[in-house]
Amino acid sequence: MSPRQLKIHSHPAPTPSGKPPLLFVHGAYTNALGWQLNFIPYLNARGFDCFALDLSGHGESEGRDQLDHFGLADYADDVARAVASLPAEPVLIGHSMGTLVVQLYLAKASAAGVALLAPVPPTGTGGSASRLALVQPDFFSELPKVIAGRPDEHTLRVMAEVYFSPDMPHQDVLQFMPMIQAESEHAVAEMVALPFMSVKRRPDIPALVMGGGEDAVFPASMLFFTALPWKARQVIIPRAGHMLMLDPQWQEAAAALADWLETLPTA
Repeated sequence: MSPRQLKIHSHPAPTPSGKPPLLFVHGAYTNALGWQLNFIPYLNARGFDCFALDLSGHGESEGRDQLDHFGLADYADDVARAVASLPAEPVLIGHSMGTLVVQLYLAKASAAGVALLAPVPPTGTGGSASRLALVQPDFFSELPKVIAGRPDEHTLRVMAEVYFSPDMPHQDVLQFMPMIQAESEHAVAEMVALPFMSVKRRPDIPALVMGGGEDAVFPASMLFFTALPWKARQVIIPRAGHMLMLDPQWQEAAAALADWLETLPTA
């Protein structure tokens, strides 16, 4: 059987710079568009060639009808295929679930660097789900409305409180709802079971771990546990929520990422 067709969105910088290309890997329930609105134009202007991957069953990639069968290893295989198509070894930039996908890929490979944004902590998503059940129980009933394309005002309020900065106007959240889609039940279950999975090797490469000071999904206090084994630089963006690339603070987050990228060797 032929491999699934993957969509890799290509955004070259205006002029060649010798800097390593960037490969962006999105998180659960979404697709590559979240990177393309703010981060990629900003980093293109800083001289970086940018590529954004739609994981299997997401966005414009094939496999939507098989979505629930995909696990994190399948998504890591997607990253391997995307890397193989690039002109040089990239810096991998993952968000949320995408940070696990990137780390799983790096268990067998290397990269010019890795940036883990709003990462799933080593303890997995069980703690996050339990916390949300206490502080925002409506999230679990409202998310299916978004996936079905039928959010109402209450849905927007709940999504804003969970995913975005406190500074994000609730009405502005509406424009991001079409980015939300169904996620693989297999992958979701793996994220819950993460503490019971074996620790993988980590290549000795430059690493950045970044999170929002107001992240309601994975609190900034958990960043340390992701950063420590990678010996990573740790950055917290004040008042930013989980969706660092879309929040009102996106430019501060993009600038912090770009400043770290500028410290990496060029070709």
